[in-house]
Amino acid sequence: MPLFSPRIRVNIMKQDAHPKYHAVVFQDLSSDFSFLTRSTMSSKETVKWEDGNEYPLIKVDISSHSHPFYTGKQKTLDVGGRVDKFRQRLAAAGKKN
Repeated sequence: MPLFSPRIRVNIMKQDAHPKYHAVVFQDLSSDFSFLTRSTMSSKETVKWEDGNEYPLIKVDISSHSHPFYTGKQKTLDVGGRVDKFRQRLAAAGKKN
């Protein structure tokens, strides 16, 4: 007879080894945007969501709703202009000496 029979179920995994994964609401403080998702984070604060249930509230400073990369308001540097200005200053400093 084989050591592990398909008919015998043996639970050899540790119980409660993983954190609890549950529904939470994340609130972006900079844009007053909230979304419901699942996470292992927890909080003592709760909020009543659109479905009428209460969920733990996690407050974050920046989310994809307010981050400049995701909103398209990201500043791009004018690298070429900066290099030209540096070369002009370098040339002007060389003339002084």
